[in-house]
Amino acid sequence: MKLKSGCSLQHLHLDEVHCLLSVRNTAALAEYFQLLDVHQKNYLTNLQFYCFLCYVTDQIMLLFDLLDRNVRGRFCFNEFYTAVCILLSHENHLEQKFIHQHAGSAFQLLDVDGDNTIDFHTFEATRFLFYIQKEELKKIFKDFGISGDEKL
Repeated sequence: MKLKSGCSLQHLHLDEVHCLLSVRNTAALAEYFQLLDVHQKNYLTNLQFYCFLCYVTDQIMLLFDLLDRNVRGRFCFNEFYTAVCILLSHENHLEQKFIHQHAGSAFQLLDVDGDNTIDFHTFEATRFLFYIQKEELKKIFKDFGISGDEKL
């Protein structure tokens, strides 16, 4: 997922070792979150989060659905932080390192049906999150799909 040119998130950067925001950047992001949280409920409504995504990227609906899997219609700071880190991983050219450092979180995000597996078609539909090319996707399934059922 690519950030839109001129969006305020372009001023934030992930740490290259841990693929997380620094304390200073996290504090700035928390202040930004509080500005968006106009109702002061410590979460963004689905409309607020949708508007935020419209402002920062063009690929909105799948990420929106992945993060709101339980259909609560609200997004806490942790989900907001995750979305921003995914966006910044591409911006900082750290997609592979992000997946490596946060494999469990990435897996849970991509496990859309919650059955602790990711099939090829789901992974293919969500690969834009980390800019995984189709050839790389096939290699991942060949190397890690050891069960033979075309699932990770």
